[in-house]
Amino acid sequence: MRDNPDRLRVRFAPSPTGPLHIGGARSALFNYLLAKGAGGDFIMRMEDTDRDRSSPESEENIKQSLLWLGITWNEGIDIGGPHAPYRQTERLATYHEAAQKLLDAGHAYYCYCSELELEAMRLKQIDRGETPHYDGRCRRLSAGERAAKEAEGIKPVLRFAVPKDEELLIEDLVRGQVVFQSQEIGGDFVIIKSDGIPTYNYAVVVDDHLMEISHVVRGEEHLSNTPRQLLLYDALGWIRPAFAHISLILGEDRSKMSKRHGSVSVVNYQAEGYLPQALVNFLALLGWSPAGEEEIFTMQELEQEFSLERVAKNPAVFDLNKLRWLNSQYLRALPKEQIADGIAAFLTDEWTEERRLLLAETLTNHIETFSDVCNFLPLVEGSEPLTCDEDAAAVLAQEHVMSLISSFAAKIETLSELTPATIKETIKQTGKELGLKGAALFMPIRVAITGSCHGPDIDKLAALLGKENLLVRLKHVRK
Repeated sequence: MRDNPDRLRVRFAPSPTGPLHIGGARSALFNYLLAKGAGGDFIMRMEDTDRDRSSPESEENIKQSLLWLGITWNEGIDIGGPHAPYRQTERLATYHEAAQKLLDAGHAYYCYCSELELEAMRLKQIDRGETPHYDGRCRRLSAGERAAKEAEGIKPVLRFAVPKDEELLIEDLVRGQVVFQSQEIGGDFVIIKSDGIPTYNYAVVVDDHLMEISHVVRGEEHLSNTPRQLLLYDALGWIRPAFAHISLILGEDRSKMSKRHGSVSVVNYQAEGYLPQALVNFLALLGWSPAGEEEIFTMQELEQEFSLERVAKNPAVFDLNKLRWLNSQYLRALPKEQIADGIAAFLTDEWTEERRLLLAETLTNHIETFSDVCNFLPLVEGSEPLTCDEDAAAVLAQEHVMSLISSFAAKIETLSELTPATIKETIKQTGKELGLKGAALFMPIRVAITGSCHGPDIDKLAALLGKENLLVRLKHVRK
């Protein structure tokens, strides 16, 4: 019995076998928002029983990725709590204690079948047109037969005895009523492996019960695990939590999200210069819809708005363009000092703070992520002329261009300091001298410097380029 049955308690329990996947991040976010909105508890534990693949590095990546997103836990690894420990490898005695109860009550039994026997069983079932399942042969062993197996030194697994012809009903808070039949779940399943390590479906039930989890909110791929878990809850006499299975995340081609769709881990988006608040906003909208038309939410607003009732059954499509647009909205709202700090990771050490600030001011309305600054560096670094497209070449072919560029370059030569203000004034003086204004004045200078008819403010770009590099580019046009 839970100490406080009215208090909502949810958990995020990843396996530390790699970096935090974007799907895992969304599951963590949905749990976090549900807990915060209800004034409940968000628990963080590690399902680290896969000893071959689990690593401290992956655990640290998961923790740091969540913290970067602004997702914190009020109970769990690192900070402790009343249900410690929060790593499964530190809870083995607890799993064996509950397993003994199942064994004593006749809900579990030792199985001594070898891998070869199991494979032969599987192949025969396939030949007969049956769905592969464990046929329960070790359930019928006598005490003497078990003793003989033990004497041979065979280390058994512990299997759960699945009842026959039992209907398993789930009132899923997202998917509605889902029904499974006990005879369709693959037969008696392993709960403790021969090395003493619990299997996922067993350990998760023990942990969720003892940690008083009231709502299990997880990905749709776990729905098929739920009937086994329900059987374990019932056999142990424990109250079932509420279940909510959220939809898969698909790539834009509507196949399961994978590396071929681009970055799939949170750390990659962080490295690519996305803002955590934008990624959180985007993840929230993957499968959940707000009541109104608003699309931009702070974490605090999401905590108030989020509910499972508005989580969709249908798969969510990962629209990278939507994420980039959201990120641009957050980026453009930042002070230029923060933008300068963000783009610094993509610049060399030669960039002074003053130049970074000017670059940030120049590109704020032209980049969607901090890493986009790399696309503009050729405009402001080096003296090599930039290739012109057809439209830009046509601008330079106008009759007045050579005299315009020559006059502008001569005035640049006399400047002691290049700033956006001095560049703008020099262009103005050149236009007065030659009787030019508008596109006839500005466009040839832009193309001469950038090779394009479009882009950020030319006075800022020219100042960033520097006097020497600017004069070399202007000289190239006059050849």
